[in-house]
Amino acid sequence: MFLWALYGKAGALGATEPGHGIADWKALLTELVLTVGLVSTILGTASRAQNVGALSAVAVGGYIVLAGLWSSPISGASMNPARSFGPDLVLNRYAHFWLYVAGPLLGAAIAVAFAWVLRGPGGDPGGVTAARGTLDR
Repeated sequence: MFLWALYGKAGALGATEPGHGIADWKALLTELVLTVGLVSTILGTASRAQNVGALSAVAVGGYIVLAGLWSSPISGASMNPARSFGPDLVLNRYAHFWLYVAGPLLGAAIAVAFAWVLRGPGGDPGGVTAARGTLDR
């Protein structure tokens, strides 16, 4: 709404849409792969055995920056349905919104499945305290 107030209803106003000439299925697959990587990075730093302290944020932020650099022209690099919903709601355009719901949801499920297979079901005391935000410093 800020962009709309500043520039008027011009352009995409921050909406995530597939790049010019990019098929919906390619954007969907890109969002799926991006989300697998993001959620894997988050899960890989979310237990005491794997937590790298304050550098966990650097790992996650670094992934988001790098993913955005290579995939923004392809899919918009949303990796988050809520991020895509806001501009679509303001513009009242939902033609591609399904991509930005299905891709991240499927990608997150795949990342959790990978983590389950590779590390087990989780729930260790370190993971629980990390999830609650109560890790010892």
